Amino acid sequence: MGNDNLAKLAEDISKGIDGETGSASRSTTPEQERNLELIMDIPLKVTAELGRTKMLVSELLNLGQGSVIELSKLAGEAMEVLVNDKIIAKGEAVVVNEKFGVRLTDIISPKERVEQLR
Repeated sequence: MGNDNLAKLAEDISKGIDGETGSASRSTTPEQERNLELIMDIPLKVTAELGRTKMLVSELLNLGQGSVIELSKLAGEAMEVLVNDKIIAKGEAVVVNEKFGVRLTDIISPKERVEQLR
């Protein structure tokens, strides 16, 4: 399924929630349920990004245990959560049962998410 078809399907499903994109009501018709099932098994790449930097190969080779890499964001600034390299939310790093996670603090509206598919 191409990006155009996927965007159209996502928009149709989003509109089908109650006739307007991004509306909170969740009543769907059998056709809309079937459309939703079509996309439920599509694999997605989810990335939580703390920040970015650029390095020379020589700098990269000099890294060792305990090295610090300066990132483009400030400490405590919101992380970006991306799905297939498109920002869908912002959040903060948390530790749960000794594992890192992301607590979502701001989610992009469904309309904005569909627009990013185009």
